[in-house]
Amino acid sequence: QVQFVESGGGLVQPGGSLRLSCAASVSRFSIYIMGWYHQAPGKQRELVASITSGGITNYADSVKGRFTISRDNAKNTVSLQMNSLKPEDTGVYYCNTRPPLFSWGQGTQVTVSS
Repeated sequence: QVQFVESGGGLVQPGGSLRLSCAASVSRFSIYIMGWYHQAPGKQRELVASITSGGITNYADSVKGRFTISRDNAKNTVSLQMNSLKPEDTGVYYCNTRPPLFSWGQGTQVTVSS
């Protein structure tokens, strides 16, 4: 049973930072492109960052230059460093493969507000 456990969210002021982590219980983790997805209130889930097994990254224009995705294939984890946070970054963040091949985890809530 594949499972993703996201953590690290919270309440932060605009301009602040958070680091999200995802622990993945998936066999052969290293073969998958991993992604972080953002679901803003009332909107569809969208991919904001992805990383290949070899470390090639890709970002949505809305987060480029502010977010950094990384992974540790030995630990089956993927992280998202979020800097210069904006109110529009508010929402639930999920990790999954790209494209999403497995069930979604609970996600972690990020709220950017003064």
